Amino acid sequence: MNANIKILRGFVKEFNETYSEKEVVYDDSLVGQIKKTQDKLLDEKFLPSRQLERILNKQIRRARYPMEVAITGQFSAGKSTFLNALLSRNILPTGITPVTSKVNFINYGEEYKLKITYYSGAQEYAPIEAIADFTDQRQDEMNDIKYLTLYAPMDILKDISFVDTPGLNSQSQSDTDTTRSVLRDVGGIIWLTLIDNAGKLSEAKVLEEYMEHFKDKSLCVLNQKDKFTQEQVDTTTKYVSEKFDKYFAQVTPISAKMALDSRAHQKSVLIENSVDGILKDFKKDLNENLDSTSLDFFKEKFDTFQKELVDIKYQDIASNMKLLQESNIQDVLDFIESTIRPKAEESKEYAIKNDMKGVCDILIKEYQTIIGVYDALCSVLKSCEDETIKAFEEIHKKYSKELFTIYNSLETIMEKIANETYKNIKRKTNTRFEESKSGFLKSEKIEKFDYETFWIDSDNVYKNLFYDDQTIDKMFKRSIKLLKNVELNTDEAFRNVYRHIKTEVEKWQEPYELIKKHREIASDLEFSNTRHFAAKVYENVLRSYHRAILENISAVRKKFAYFNGALSYSYIQTTQATIGHFEQQILESEELYKKEPSRFAIQHPREDEILTKLKANFAFEKIEDFLTSKRNYLFKVVKYSKQQYLEINEDRINFVKSREAQYIQKIKDLEKIKEEI
Repeated sequence: MNANIKILRGFVKEFNETYSEKEVVYDDSLVGQIKKTQDKLLDEKFLPSRQLERILNKQIRRARYPMEVAITGQFSAGKSTFLNALLSRNILPTGITPVTSKVNFINYGEEYKLKITYYSGAQEYAPIEAIADFTDQRQDEMNDIKYLTLYAPMDILKDISFVDTPGLNSQSQSDTDTTRSVLRDVGGIIWLTLIDNAGKLSEAKVLEEYMEHFKDKSLCVLNQKDKFTQEQVDTTTKYVSEKFDKYFAQVTPISAKMALDSRAHQKSVLIENSVDGILKDFKKDLNENLDSTSLDFFKEKFDTFQKELVDIKYQDIASNMKLLQESNIQDVLDFIESTIRPKAEESKEYAIKNDMKGVCDILIKEYQTIIGVYDALCSVLKSCEDETIKAFEEIHKKYSKELFTIYNSLETIMEKIANETYKNIKRKTNTRFEESKSGFLKSEKIEKFDYETFWIDSDNVYKNLFYDDQTIDKMFKRSIKLLKNVELNTDEAFRNVYRHIKTEVEKWQEPYELIKKHREIASDLEFSNTRHFAAKVYENVLRSYHRAILENISAVRKKFAYFNGALSYSYIQTTQATIGHFEQQILESEELYKKEPSRFAIQHPREDEILTKLKANFAFEKIEDFLTSKRNYLFKVVKYSKQQYLEINEDRINFVKSREAQYIQKIKDLEKIKEEI
């Protein structure tokens, strides 16, 4: 028993671990906030697209991406040398002409390498030493290159990504446009200029055109301070600070050359260079000595490497530190850390959150497009309502008149039969015998009396009505034909009611069968479902109306079938029955007269009595109700049709609105997500 309980508990535990919904906890970082929003936007209820997933992942990468600092300025200001100084390496090529023709992204990597990205989307990697081959704008084959990415295993690049730009007075307008775009998107800008060029009119024009809106994130660096006296440097710095105050948060004079020279002799850099060198030598020698069973072939170089490390360890770096301090490069790093970084982080967070809100807005707008599809269908169904009700009423109004015409025709037939029957009531003399007593002794005596009675010449009635010219038969057939025409026309009128609804709905359907999303991040499935709904509008909407109309037509046909049956009943037999009734009535009255002539008279049927009886035998009351009453069969069918149509229309509109409501709710969910960003 205990074993079974243990197994059961294990099962419950496994079930809970597998199927119970675990609450996801997000940290308060920007990445955590993005992941929280991402999980909500990628919820299955939104049927998210792959493009949406990609753009949200891009935001996470963007949040994790180091702060970008652009290095720009006019050509020959020493941007490449300045970057080399910041990186403590002569990585970027330098020259007198503007050799940097492409944007160079300098990012952190585990090893030195160069990635070349082409406009075609193709990418290739090259050794970092080959960077000069891809940056000289004097080479025509560089036109296919979109940008370069340089990877280096330097700690500074873990937090900062530098962007080396072609400059704002490049020989290529496209390069200038690219630089302008970079300046708008980066977290910070370092404007590099030569001290002896700072403040000139040409530079002022460039700054006014491109740098007016970037003061909060811009540092002006005056390069080559080592070529001037301290007084000259101070004077120029003050002048530039005052003249270009609206463009820069700070102006700092530096010597990129001094910084590069001092950094190139720092112990950490020297050690790193030695390690890189020994690793390259080892790989090369190892390939040349693959058959060797020992590492003796490398012993001499390794001993030299160890000696270099010892020399570096005990090297006097005081002069290098002084050179570094005089270069003023630390002020640049301090500005990046204290001014650019906080603003960049804030700006990046704002930009990412703003973009995430923009994603929500796009999705909301796309859902509004889908809602518009269903709204348009509801409007079509509502707009059809008055016209459809009017069409039903017109059926009753129009064909009731025709039914009344048929009724008049049938009544004429009844009157003709009654009249012909009445005309053939003929007189004849009959004899009756009456017992009487006369004389003193009251002897019985039978007396004979003649009296006048009536008989109906039925043969002549049948002959005149049915056999000679078949007048009645023709009149009946004409009435039945009129009735059939009314049936067919009524049938078509009901079908036209449906056709009108169908035509209006199909006008709605046509554009929406091909509806597509406007923005690629929108849900493909949501729009596919909308197209499918439009394509299946008969099954989703029209079929209910169609079935109802067919039901209405069926009801009309049943009524007509009944009426046709009534008219098809033998009018000759009906006439015979009527004549027989009055013949019997005459005989019965005659018998009574014979017995008590003083009390009874022999009945002579009146024409109106014959007509009444004929109509009764013909069930004419039902025919009259069927054809002429204000609540005739057509009135009842039309009344039911109108009520049924209104119920179906309300039901289909509610059905469409229920589909629409799903998207309205999704918009509310998206708006809530947007508010929480």
